[in-house]
Amino acid sequence: MSVVLRTMLYVPSNSWRMINNATREMADAVILDLEDAVSLEEKETGRIFSRDSVGTLKEAGLDVYVRVNSTSSGLLKEDIPYVVVEGLDGIMLAKTETSEDIIDVDRQISEEEKKKGITQNRTGIIPLIENPLGAQNVFEITEASQRVVGVGFGAGDYLREMGVGFAITRLTAREYFPAILYARSRIANAANIAGIEAIDTPFFGLLIDTEGLVNEAESVKLLGFTGKQLVHPRHIEPVNRVFAPSEEDLEYAKKMVEVYEDAKAKGLGSASYQGRMIDYAMYKMGMDMLNKAERISEKEKMKPEDSLT
Repeated sequence: MSVVLRTMLYVPSNSWRMINNATREMADAVILDLEDAVSLEEKETGRIFSRDSVGTLKEAGLDVYVRVNSTSSGLLKEDIPYVVVEGLDGIMLAKTETSEDIIDVDRQISEEEKKKGITQNRTGIIPLIENPLGAQNVFEITEASQRVVGVGFGAGDYLREMGVGFAITRLTAREYFPAILYARSRIANAANIAGIEAIDTPFFGLLIDTEGLVNEAESVKLLGFTGKQLVHPRHIEPVNRVFAPSEEDLEYAKKMVEVYEDAKAKGLGSASYQGRMIDYAMYKMGMDMLNKAERISEKEKMKPEDSLT
């Protein structure tokens, strides 16, 4: 499955008001949160609202994922029958630790798809890595099912389990960056090998700190991440911008592709552009960038015009 997940906005699944508000936002996807954002007493409401809002969110041009409770919570078997419905893009599995977690969720989803007449393998899975065990097993996790379209990172729980506690709320993103570099690097590498999206943790700085948000997004982009989870709509536009090719990059990519293809037509294996050698690896990099820009453009066309103003 080819997806564009630069921005994934969390929305509490038990708040119809916030779900409705999300239809006017410009995120690539929403994550209806059935886990941490919803108390035990509100889980059923969250399941019902998740099920009933998929169509509305899809009409707004959004991809729709539901963060379900972990396999160890005892709640997952109640979540899946509600939320796996026609139109749902996928499940985000909280606190994924092993490939067996993904295999179990795949099986449950398959049963629901068959029961409800949904196209088989229509529903994707995004494992959410939130602890050291998950980070250690991430390569096996991302290869555990053909449904896996991306892998997410949750730094809050990860740091808590590493003994850092609430320090993440007192430090700047640059200060806590080294503490999660290992986990981020493993996740990004695993995603690259599997050919799926790598979606970074939400920003833990002040909501108004747009500069810090952008700096963090640019840093993880260099690690290989392709998007970021968000907790506030004001973060959508700057993060979308970071994870989309700039006009300058696209112009360079187009020229790079042109000179390489001209050289290839002459029987040459490389070319020179602006003083740099352009070989097949650079050509492939340019093509990847142009293809990504095309996918983003197609994604934007899916949004109703009134949501773009």
